[in-house]
Amino acid sequence: MNKQVESDRIVIFDTTLRDGEQCPGATLNVDEKLLIARQLARLGVDVIEAGFAIASPGDFEAVQKVAQAVGTEDGPVICSLARAIKADIKAAAEAIKPAAKARIHTFISTSDIHLEYQLKKSRAEVLAIAQEMVAYAKSFVEDVEFSTMDATRTDPEYLYQILELAIAAGATTINIPDTVGYTTPSEFGALIRGIKENVPNIDQAIISVHGHNDIGLAVANFLEAVKNGARQLECAINGIGERAGNTALEEVVMALHVRRQYFNSFLGRPAESEEPLTNIDTHQIYKTSRLVSNLTGMLVQPNKAIVGANAFAHESGIHQDGILKNKLTYEIMDAQSIGLTDNQIVLGKHSGRNAFRTRLTELGFELSETELNKAFLRFKELADKKKDVTDWDLEAIVNDEIQQTPELFHLDLVQVSCGDKSRPTATVTLRTPTGEELIDAAIGTGPVDAVYKAINRVVNVPNELIEFSVQSVTAGIDAIGEVTIRLRYDDRVFSGHAANTDIIVASAQAYVNALNRLYRALQNAESSSNSESQRRQEKVTN
Repeated sequence: MNKQVESDRIVIFDTTLRDGEQCPGATLNVDEKLLIARQLARLGVDVIEAGFAIASPGDFEAVQKVAQAVGTEDGPVICSLARAIKADIKAAAEAIKPAAKARIHTFISTSDIHLEYQLKKSRAEVLAIAQEMVAYAKSFVEDVEFSTMDATRTDPEYLYQILELAIAAGATTINIPDTVGYTTPSEFGALIRGIKENVPNIDQAIISVHGHNDIGLAVANFLEAVKNGARQLECAINGIGERAGNTALEEVVMALHVRRQYFNSFLGRPAESEEPLTNIDTHQIYKTSRLVSNLTGMLVQPNKAIVGANAFAHESGIHQDGILKNKLTYEIMDAQSIGLTDNQIVLGKHSGRNAFRTRLTELGFELSETELNKAFLRFKELADKKKDVTDWDLEAIVNDEIQQTPELFHLDLVQVSCGDKSRPTATVTLRTPTGEELIDAAIGTGPVDAVYKAINRVVNVPNELIEFSVQSVTAGIDAIGEVTIRLRYDDRVFSGHAANTDIIVASAQAYVNALNRLYRALQNAESSSNSESQRRQEKVTN
C-alpha cells in the first residue's frame, strides 16, 4: 500500500473472520468463511484478516483458501494474525502465501498488567521480542502490521518506545488496540496524537486502531482517532466479536460517509469535497450484514444503527408526515445507499433458469452449477406459494442453500398435529447418505418442541438447545421465515439456519442443519483420535 494514498483516505481492515468469529457461537467452517470473504471483497474492504493460522488446522486452511480465492491482484490484502512467536509467524506466512497482496499481523501485550500476569516478562524483554519478531515477519512479507495489545492501558512513554523499534524493524502499519474497550473518545484521540508527536519515525507507518464496544464507545473512539491521525480502522460486520463486540464496520463507514464534509478537513481535503473517505461500496452493506448474520447465527437487533430492521422505519405520526413531505426531515441517509430496497423481481413460476441466474448475478451471487440448480428448485417451489417474489426472498433462498453443511442426515418429511385441545405430535423421516430411512415420532409442549424431540430420537446425539429465533424476511402471511438455532455439546456451540414459508419446516431444517455440523465435528474428532492412535501404535511397533 502507498502511504501517500492512505494519508487522505481511510483504510478499512475487516476482522469479521478472525476477531468476529471469536464471538461465542459464531464459529464458521471453511466454506462459510469463503462466502463471507468473497462478499467482503465485493464490499470493497482494503484488508481481510482471514484468521489466526496457527490456532488450528481449520483456521490455517481457511486463511489459505481465502488467500487463494480472494487474494487477487485487484482484490484486498489478505492478512493472518500471529503472536510474536516464530511458529505463529511462520504459519501465517505459509497460509497467506497464495495471496497477491499478503500481510502478517503480529502482536504482543504492552500494558504492565499484561506483562506481569499474562506474559510474566519485563518491559525490556518485550521490547526485544517485538523488534526480533517484526524483523522475522518482514523476512517473509513486505507488509507487516504490529499491534501493542492493551495499548490503551499501556504507559504512553513505553508505547512510544516499542512502536519506534517496531517501525525500525520493518512494520508498515502499527495498530493501537483498545483491547478491553476501556478508553473514551477524548483519551483515545489524545493517545493517537501523542503517538504522532512522540514517535520519531511514525511517518514511515500507517496508524491503525482496533476497538471493542464494552461501554458502547467503539465507533466514537474510532472517529476521534481519525481526527487525530489514524488512517486504518479495524472493524467487523454487525460489530460481532469478543464480549460486547468490535467496532461495527457499517456504523463507522456510514458515519464517515454521511458526515464527510465534517471529516474532510482532518484528511487534508477541501471541506466541500464529495469524494468518499473509504473504498467501501456502501450499497453492499445491508447484503453483507445479512450474510454474516445468517452464517454466524448472530441476529441483528431491530434498533441496530444502519442495518437494523427499524433503522429506516417511522411510526410517529409527526415523523411520518415529515418523511412524506421530504425524506430529509427525519432521514440523514437514504436506505438505498446501503443496498436496502423494496424492489421486486419480474420473475414468477414461469421464469426460466437463465433469467433466474441473471438476476442472482445482478444481486452479486456467484453460484456453482449444483448450487444454482438447488436454488432454482427452491425458487420454483416458492413461486408456487407466493404471488410476489422479492429480492429479499431470493437472498434468503440462496443464503439458505449455499450455507448448508454436508448432509449426514437429510430431512425427508416432517408432519405435525397440534391444536388447543390436542397434544402436539410430530413425525419425522430422515435419510442417511446410504439411503436408509429413519422414522420416529414424539410428543412435545408445542409443535417445534415435538419436531425436535422426534429428530433427537432418530439422530440420538446428546445436545442442549440454547437458542431458537425466528425472523420474517418480508411482510405478509406468505412471508419466508428464517429460523436460527444454536446447540451446545461438550462446551462447543453449533448453529443451524434455514428459511421456508412454513416455519415448522424451517425449524426442522435448521435443527437438522445444526445436528449435521455437530455430528460432522464428532466424526472428525473420532477420525483424528484414531489417526493419532495408529501413529502411536506404528511408533511402538517400529
